[in-house]
Amino acid sequence: MVYADNAATTKISRTAINAMSTCMEENWGNPSSLYAFGQKAAEALQSARERIASCIGAEPGEIYFTSGGSEADNHAILSAAKNGAHKGKKHIISSAFEHHAVLHTLEKLEKEGFEVELLDVHENGMLSPEQVANAIREDTCLVTIMYANNEIGTILPIAQIGAICREQKIPFHTDAVQAIGHLPVDVRTQNIDMLSLSAHKFHGPKGIGALYVRRGIPLHNLIEGGAQERGKRAGTENLPAIVGMAAALEEACAQMSGHTEKLLLLRERLIAGLSRIPYAALNGDAKNRLPGNVSFCFEGVEGESLLLLLDDRGICASSGSACTSGSLDPSHVLLAIGRPHEVAHGSLRLTLDAENTMEDVEQILKAVPEIVEYLRNMSPLWKDKVSGKKAFIL
Repeated sequence: MVYADNAATTKISRTAINAMSTCMEENWGNPSSLYAFGQKAAEALQSARERIASCIGAEPGEIYFTSGGSEADNHAILSAAKNGAHKGKKHIISSAFEHHAVLHTLEKLEKEGFEVELLDVHENGMLSPEQVANAIREDTCLVTIMYANNEIGTILPIAQIGAICREQKIPFHTDAVQAIGHLPVDVRTQNIDMLSLSAHKFHGPKGIGALYVRRGIPLHNLIEGGAQERGKRAGTENLPAIVGMAAALEEACAQMSGHTEKLLLLRERLIAGLSRIPYAALNGDAKNRLPGNVSFCFEGVEGESLLLLLDDRGICASSGSACTSGSLDPSHVLLAIGRPHEVAHGSLRLTLDAENTMEDVEQILKAVPEIVEYLRNMSPLWKDKVSGKKAFIL
């Protein structure tokens, strides 16, 4: 099997499994308990918090554990909105190709009277700091821009956007779910006020994530109940998963340089090979993208059929983000960068990991052109294009 859907989820690492197993067997006490066994668990919780904070340049007291990236996004955005509303500020700036955890939360806030301004992204999937600067108003209470896009892999100018927001004293949140563990991140030097991350994107367990909130920014409760997470996120902490996340993140950061070097070779070979397919187009910036991300559109092809036929050949891929892979609607990300509906339906996202090999890439490059040709030969629309009855788009 060739697994090329690491943006959806990564395989949990042996390091994370071992850390979780030890925790479950030896340290299964409740961190909130006052007796010694519970306090031993509390020490493990604090150690994990310190290790995760160290990986992103934060302080331990600025890390709050969540169920994943979606909860972290919701918590950050809703808190910033509430803080802004208290000051009469209800204008929020974001981008048109954010993850739905952000976009749906913003839609909810619009129904509550907030004004949301979604900035357009360029054809290459980029957004400029000047766009953010020009959109800021006196009543802006939050800027939330993702670190790297989950579908097309484009890396946004986070440090520059953060600097603009810091100068204007506007809270800046970034959904860094795809970036953490794959790109160097430092919340201090990049002027990030809030950041979301999820463990299963860097070989940690599913169902656990974290939210970084810079000291001094009020965080409002999303879940009521006990006093866990300094009273800001109720519910007994999932200590084994938290410990596994810390172990996975430390390992990912330590191996990042070597993994990136390998992934760039695989990525460029894959992009070069797929670019030879007629009427195909790379989505996102050719160079300023996540090391393992390759996203293409193929005119005259349905993405769902392409995925199923790849699966028959033992290749796991995606046509977009994992959270919307069951939807028949074209990707909002591809529409945001200007792909027509017809072309956006024929998308393929391949996301590689350091465990992938050049042999995997060659297997993909053998399968995709053959499947694309097969599907096009079955398509009446494609025959109309070839015959000249309809025009090509790409």
